[in-house]
Amino acid sequence: MADFAVIYSPDFLAHDPGPFHPENAGRLTAIVQALKAAPWTDHLEWHSPEQRPVDDQITRLHNPRYVEALKQLAAAGGGQIDGDTVVSERSYGVARLAVAAWLDGVDYVLQTGHSAFVLARPPGHHAGRDRGMGFCLFSNAAIAAHHALDRPHIQRVAILDWDVHHGNGTQALVENHPAIAYCSLHQSPAYPGTGLASETGLHHNVLNLPMSPGSTGVDYQHQFQHQVVPFLNAFQPDLLIISAGYDATAADPLANICLQPSDYGDFTRHCMAITDHILFGLEGGYDHAALSQSVMATIAARLGL
Repeated sequence: MADFAVIYSPDFLAHDPGPFHPENAGRLTAIVQALKAAPWTDHLEWHSPEQRPVDDQITRLHNPRYVEALKQLAAAGGGQIDGDTVVSERSYGVARLAVAAWLDGVDYVLQTGHSAFVLARPPGHHAGRDRGMGFCLFSNAAIAAHHALDRPHIQRVAILDWDVHHGNGTQALVENHPAIAYCSLHQSPAYPGTGLASETGLHHNVLNLPMSPGSTGVDYQHQFQHQVVPFLNAFQPDLLIISAGYDATAADPLANICLQPSDYGDFTRHCMAITDHILFGLEGGYDHAALSQSVMATIAARLGL
C-alpha cells in the first residue's frame, strides 16, 4: 500500500466569508476529523505547506492589478468581490498559502511518485485572470499545471475537473496552452453557464462533458469509460491534476447531480489507469458529511483499498 500525502494547514480555516456562507471552515475540519479516524490513517503523511514565494506564479496567470486590489481589499478589512465571493482580513494571505500548498503538491508527486491531496481553501477553479468569482480567488489548479511544466522532464499536464460546476477560470487560463489538457464533467444548466461541449480549446486540448440534472454514477461511469479516459490517455500526461470538487453528491445543497461518495472511488480508479502521478486538490463540496465521505473514498481508492 503506497503512502499518501495530505497537505494541510489550520491557517486555511482563517479565510472567513461569513458564518452562513457555504464555503466555510467547517468543510476542512469535517474532512480532517474523518481522515484521522480512518482505519488506514497510518498511511497518510500530513504535510504543512511551505512558506514559499508564489507571487511570480500567481501573476503569471492573474492580472497584477487584480492581485493588488485583492491584497488591498483584505488589508482594509475585507469585502465582497461579487454576491458569492467574500474576502476577509486574512483571505489574501490564506489564498497565497493555498497556492503554495498546490505547488508543494506538484513537487511532492513528481519527486516521490506517490499521490497527494491538497486540503486547502479558498477553492480556485472559477477565478479568472482579472477577477475572483464563485467563492474562488486564485486559480490554484491552473497555476499548479504551469508550475509542473517548469519541472524537468515534464512535457504534458492534464487537469480533470469533477466539481459539479464548470471550471471556467481554469479553462480560460489553460485552453491556449498546447501542453495542458482540461477535462470537465459538470451540471448543465448551472452556474457559471460555461463549459459547452463545443468548447474544445485552441489545440483540441479541452473536453467539456455537460451533465443533465439528476445524473447518477451510472451516467458518469459511461462518460469516464467512453470520453474521459480515452481523451486523457491520448494526451499522455506526465501529471494528472484533479480539481476535486464534491458538490455533485446527491446530498449537496448547491446542485442537482445524484452521485454517492463511493462513486469518487470509482472515478479515482479510472484515473489510476491513466498515470501514477496524480495530484488531488479540493474545490467545492458543501454537505460536510458527504464531502468528508467522498474525500475518504477518493483516498482509499488511491491507496488500493
